[in-house]
Amino acid sequence: MVIPKRELLSGVVEVDETYVGGRDKGKIRAPQISSKKAINVVALELLDPKGFGRVRLKRIPDASEDSVLPFICNNVEPSAIIQTDGSPAYRSLHKQGYTRHKIVHQGSPDPAHVTMPGVHRIASLLKRWLLSTHQGSVHSPKIDYYLDEYTFRFNRRSSRSRGLIFYRLLEQAVVTNPITYEQIVKG
Repeated sequence: MVIPKRELLSGVVEVDETYVGGRDKGKIRAPQISSKKAINVVALELLDPKGFGRVRLKRIPDASEDSVLPFICNNVEPSAIIQTDGSPAYRSLHKQGYTRHKIVHQGSPDPAHVTMPGVHRIASLLKRWLLSTHQGSVHSPKIDYYLDEYTFRFNRRSSRSRGLIFYRLLEQAVVTNPITYEQIVKG
């Protein structure tokens, strides 16, 4: 469902991480290393004066700079303004040609979903979609496929021609190399 050479996100882009997957009993904060949850990074274009543009999602092994920066470089124009939280994972964005607007949540009177509404709304909608469509049965090895499907659906949410969406999906299927069932299961 993902076009390999798609256009990069541009303008003002919010970026943050979210956790998706099984429930950690008794946990309220970020999951620990032994968690069943997958860490995903979300990038969302913000439109002026209001609204959301396109989204990009990807599972990453951890929330470190080594995992987050390649995602941003592969999905966002270097001239973009990146809005992030205070995480040190974004500290060298300026070296890649990005302008960073840092919003520190710790100690702030405003909750994160107020200061960075875009990525938190996407994360919330993604989790709700997974719960309703997949009945909460999300397996970590297959999370990339779920993220690709959600990205495809979200980026075409305002399409005026539903038939063209199906046509584009078929067109993409024809130009994509075939994958066997064993390759899908193994991830």
